[in-house]
Amino acid sequence: MTYSAVEIWIVIALLGVGTFLIRFSFLGLIGDRPMPPFVLRLLRFTPVAVLPGMVAPLVLWPAATGGQPDIVRILAALATVGVGLWTRNVLWAVFAGVLTLYAGLAATGLL
Repeated sequence: MTYSAVEIWIVIALLGVGTFLIRFSFLGLIGDRPMPPFVLRLLRFTPVAVLPGMVAPLVLWPAATGGQPDIVRILAALATVGVGLWTRNVLWAVFAGVLTLYAGLAATGLL
């Protein structure tokens, strides 16, 4: 199915308006009121929930392998989690994951 330029711009505009309304419902309507302590406590976990949701598909179904799980990427993810839990340092965890990924790709001849 082919879409015209006008149809594409209409979809983009509608998505922009929808995104604005979703954000405005939080920031514009209740943004000037203090939030309850339990909401503030729960909002601290948002990045911790979003990041694995973004990374998991890249580890389990990587585009580089045509969507097939790859042991090198799984090992890199495990190294990242392990070093992160051990050191409680994001930078060391990321460094360990990158090092494991590139070492694994080099060892398998895929780099």
